[in-house]
Amino acid sequence: MRQVPVRRSPSSPADHRKEGHGRAANAARFGENGRVPHPIRFGYKVSAEQFGPRDLLDFSVAAERHGFDTAGISDHFQPWRHSGGHAPFSLSWLGAAGQATTRIRLGTSVLTPTFRYHPAVVAQAMGTLGCLFPGRIWLGVGTGESLNEAPLGIKWPDSKERFARLKEAVSLIQTLWTAERVSFDGAFYRTVNATIYDRPETPIPIYIAASGPAAARLAGRVADGLICTSGKGMALYAESLLPAVHEGARAAGRDPAELDLAIEMKVSYDTDLDRAREDTKHWAALALSAEEKTGVDDPIEMERLADALTAERAASRWIVSADPDDHVERIRPYLELGFRHLIFHAPGPDQHRFLDLYSRDVLPRLQRITA
Repeated sequence: MRQVPVRRSPSSPADHRKEGHGRAANAARFGENGRVPHPIRFGYKVSAEQFGPRDLLDFSVAAERHGFDTAGISDHFQPWRHSGGHAPFSLSWLGAAGQATTRIRLGTSVLTPTFRYHPAVVAQAMGTLGCLFPGRIWLGVGTGESLNEAPLGIKWPDSKERFARLKEAVSLIQTLWTAERVSFDGAFYRTVNATIYDRPETPIPIYIAASGPAAARLAGRVADGLICTSGKGMALYAESLLPAVHEGARAAGRDPAELDLAIEMKVSYDTDLDRAREDTKHWAALALSAEEKTGVDDPIEMERLADALTAERAASRWIVSADPDDHVERIRPYLELGFRHLIFHAPGPDQHRFLDLYSRDVLPRLQRITA
């Protein structure tokens, strides 16, 4: 783990950002007083839509052995693909993972605390995990997807309501972690004299997932960190998300440096370039636009839409490379923008091969440029 900023290359894309956006991103990275309190951490994405719980446990133990700092599991009721798909329950899996590992930090990337879970139940579950594994648990939350909620008979609301629910859910979770006999009367959730009796002395960090400025501002105002995903164009991060985090933090009287900036890095690295490209087909659904996915809550239909994409489009969200130096240079701009918690998501079926190659070829290079 490192406490110092990443070294820039002379031709870094960060050097060409607009001045105003550069100031906002710089403030988010260094804070108002120039300090960088959050170390750089490299995490492993636990792909619960692709593998069963026992395999995911083995991968996470291997990730810890290979030097990864964190592991973040997705929380899905249904996978992106019906054929060969999986959807283990993230909260019970985290308990097993905490017991099977000793050092690596564990969390959700991300969970929706607003529909099939009541926020108070999420607060209870994460409180228990925090007691079992002090200082090792984090909670990533987002507004959710119909794929995971509509199958339970839940009417999928518009984005405005989903965002309002998330704001209220985060407020309730934080209150339950800090107070007793909580009576909460919100627009969506209610508690009467509720107490979470088992909660850790070490606070559990909350990360809010954002794909647009409203959620990023919310993260800046009330959360411990932001989490987003890579491969959507650098302008989104430099000109929208990071300035919004900065704006939200300032509005709440907070130093932006207090926030941990996390990003799921979509990476397909292999010494065999053809294999690296082929692996991205397993996650072609990520390349579907929001319009293409709207209203699709059936994994069979989602699979059909994804399989219809060209190989080039399936790979479009991923950093695909067989050259470790090239691979690191394509990650570098995210570090220069201020992301300090990179969670690497590999698409291929052989996760042990990925962990072996990435820890041998890529992580040491990343550690050198952040030293």
